[in-house]
Amino acid sequence: MERRVSDAGPGTLRFPEVYRVQGVDVERRQERSPLRHRTRYLFDRTLARSTGALLGWLALCCLAVVVPVSTLLVWTDPNAPHSLSGRLTQVWRTSAETLRLGVATGAPLRMLLSVLLGLIALLCVSTVVGVVTTGLGDRLAELRRGRSRVVERGHTLVLGWSDQVFTVVQELIGARAADDRQVITVLADRDPAAMERALTATLGVTDGVRLECRTGVPSDPDTLRLVSLGAARAVVVLQAEGLDGDLGVVRILLALRTVLGTDAGPRVVAAVHDGRWVPAARLAMGPRGTVLGTDQSTARLLVQCARHPGMSGVLRDLLDFSGAEFHIVDIPQAAGLSFGEVALRLETSSAVGLLRADGRPLLTPPPGTVLVAGDRLVTVAHDDGPPPLSAHRAPVDPTAAARTRPAPERPYRLLLLGWNRRAPLIVDTLRRTARPGSTLDLVTGLAPPCVRPPTDSSPLRLTHRPGDPCAPETLTGLDLSAYDCAIALGVDQQAGTDPERADDRTLLTMLNLRSWEEETSRVLPVVAEMREHRSRTLAPLGPAGDAVVAGELTALLMAQIVHTPELAAVFEEIFAARGGALALRPAAHYVRPGREASFATVVAAAMRNGEYTIGYRAHVPHSPRPHGTVHLCPGKSERRVWNADDEILVLTPGHTERAPTNLARLTLPVMRPGPGEHAEPQQPDAPPTTPGADISP
Repeated sequence: MERRVSDAGPGTLRFPEVYRVQGVDVERRQERSPLRHRTRYLFDRTLARSTGALLGWLALCCLAVVVPVSTLLVWTDPNAPHSLSGRLTQVWRTSAETLRLGVATGAPLRMLLSVLLGLIALLCVSTVVGVVTTGLGDRLAELRRGRSRVVERGHTLVLGWSDQVFTVVQELIGARAADDRQVITVLADRDPAAMERALTATLGVTDGVRLECRTGVPSDPDTLRLVSLGAARAVVVLQAEGLDGDLGVVRILLALRTVLGTDAGPRVVAAVHDGRWVPAARLAMGPRGTVLGTDQSTARLLVQCARHPGMSGVLRDLLDFSGAEFHIVDIPQAAGLSFGEVALRLETSSAVGLLRADGRPLLTPPPGTVLVAGDRLVTVAHDDGPPPLSAHRAPVDPTAAARTRPAPERPYRLLLLGWNRRAPLIVDTLRRTARPGSTLDLVTGLAPPCVRPPTDSSPLRLTHRPGDPCAPETLTGLDLSAYDCAIALGVDQQAGTDPERADDRTLLTMLNLRSWEEETSRVLPVVAEMREHRSRTLAPLGPAGDAVVAGELTALLMAQIVHTPELAAVFEEIFAARGGALALRPAAHYVRPGREASFATVVAAAMRNGEYTIGYRAHVPHSPRPHGTVHLCPGKSERRVWNADDEILVLTPGHTERAPTNLARLTLPVMRPGPGEHAEPQQPDAPPTTPGADISP
């Protein structure tokens, strides 16, 4: 290889070099780096060698600053010595005092020993400072990691992290007395600072409540011992999203039993998605706790909102701690009186049942049921104290009461848009509570619904139409005006995904339905299922629309049970065993429209049907939102003119549900194209005549 250096003029920074490689001239230009870059490179290389080099540079930098400044101070001091040696000695003293190297003067050996002692002292002090700084840093890092022990008594412990945590913590804060201080500890496998920021941003600053966030695996017994589990007042176990969320809840419950044992311990309230895990979770928990099924509660709420528009807001008002809620009260003077007599003598609360001495709930008892000693009342009231029992019952106007028995509910026609793991529960609930002749039309995507085939005696007729619920052309082929209500379901959220993304398709479906309402000037009641609270504020609700946040009802029930454990049996009866016991009935079922009557008249008329009133919703003409606020627990003596569009909130004896069905298989006929046309069910052994007719798995 030959190299030829070309000529370069004076002052140039480039030096072209020509190399001959395999007979080819290759020119390379070298560019000299700036002085600051070369200096920085040399400095970095020196620092990378050893700690001694770092100390050397540090000493050099200190001397480069301290010595000139000390010299300037001495030479500008009018009291400084006049001789050069005296001034140099003074410069040494000033520099040594600044660097803490000693101030001895005299022979060079004496000054060297003074410097050595100063360096040793500096090394000792630096070592102590380093040890203290490292220890404090490790401690602060441990605190930031949330691994410190919680030493509290009577605190509420929340295990796990999900969207329900915000509702649970908010309700726990709202349930406390004004003069009580409360500690809520959240333990989850997340960054504690991030959890605290999320809770504070959602809940704001609350006086008298302290949040303690700790990180760790809630199913680890050693981690549970860090949060004073045995001294807690109550424990709330939240389930995570995904297929393994319920398995994690069962594992946490087993860890609780390992730490607490099987007898003593705080009250435990847990939730699982799939109702099939409830028996296993109850077995793992033992007798101290309550297990709720989130998917089952959400499915029942969607059905109730579809049959009674506005029920979602009613249940939120009834189960949160901001207004009236369920209470268990003891009224000794009520012993010996009939339940109907007591219900009319409670002026500011609504009696709906009894809690026997053995803890067994008796809801909507016959009005003639006599209370005995030890019975407690199940009431809905604004105050959790014992309500006053009036000496006389509120006046009832028999002439204003409705004399005709209300007609049975007519068959309804519902539209179900979308499919997820709660859809089979919705279908099964509708089948067991539907009036004969009711229809449910399913519009789903490519994945066929897997539910049980209907029988000849089924009161609910099901049809299926393949299609994307988000596509406008899918809704165009439907006669939307023929439906009493539409239910829009979202997709199942997977573990680790953003819950807001799971609501995008539901929001798009609602926009298409809202567009149809504006084009046709018709109103279609729509119930949309949301995964995230903020999505409800974005939902394009129509005049009769409603949005249900999945899991919100379960979170409210968990907070209520934590505050009053005796309510667990009551809620089990209302929301699980009876299936839609809360209902909104037309006021004409109880009083004559256009007549003025007291609320006690409505209460007495409802008791004749075995129902107990909780409140009413007044109809406001020309209101943009016809489903207004329900007035809970009005005074029995309150009088008003009732009209046919007013609604009464009652607790009914509940539907007589058939035995739960096996949700493993369902064969649905296909909905024929064309508005309002329905295909007749094919025989199970008949071959499908249209693609998608037989959707058996």
